[in-house]
Amino acid sequence: MTDDGYPDRQPGLGDDPGPDRTRMLLGGGLAAVLLAVIGASGGWVLAGDAEPPTQPVASVPAQPPTSDGTPTDASSGTPRQRPTGARTTTPAGLTVPEVVGTDFERARQELRDRKLGWRLVFGTGSGRNVQRASPAPGTPVRRGTTVTLWVAGPAPAVSVPDLIAQDCGDAADDLVAAGLYPGYRTGRRGPVTAQDPVGGATARWNDQVALTCGDEPSTDSPDQPPGQP
Repeated sequence: MTDDGYPDRQPGLGDDPGPDRTRMLLGGGLAAVLLAVIGASGGWVLAGDAEPPTQPVASVPAQPPTSDGTPTDASSGTPRQRPTGARTTTPAGLTVPEVVGTDFERARQELRDRKLGWRLVFGTGSGRNVQRASPAPGTPVRRGTTVTLWVAGPAPAVSVPDLIAQDCGDAADDLVAAGLYPGYRTGRRGPVTAQDPVGGATARWNDQVALTCGDEPSTDSPDQPPGQP
């Protein structure tokens, strides 16, 4: 019984709990938080981990390729360098010109303009047109490649130029321009002192003219230029 005549009772919800009860509630909540932290840390210690777990690394999304199809680096987004290797393309896209069906002199000039060599093979038919070429027209080639041209008819006649007293190198150029080829009885330096056939004689395309250059002629037969019939 209390002093007011009512039985002893526990404080209700509306009663003032007082400072002691407040301290009890705060102390109990703090203890629960500490136990939770200790329990969480004790889990990885008991599991044998030497260190607490780290946060997972976020994956980097793949970068789309560039407009030309070049793959990009996943971390920086910059285009990757494609591997390079030795290329076999010819300089400036040089190819054999379309010479089949054209006059053989015009075909030869087109080859000369492209710094290509030539070899004429005359036939037994009629006409001056090129029937076929090897390598074929359109084939990628390198500068200096020799292209063989097959001509329908026989080699036409040509007049031998007079080369006496010319420099040996210049005389050789004149012979090639005329459709002939030089042979050398002596060296290839000095003035031309003799030639066979002589200037003004009639020869045919691809014929050879023997040149004697320098001061001491030789009785040796002229050299056969390589690749010529």
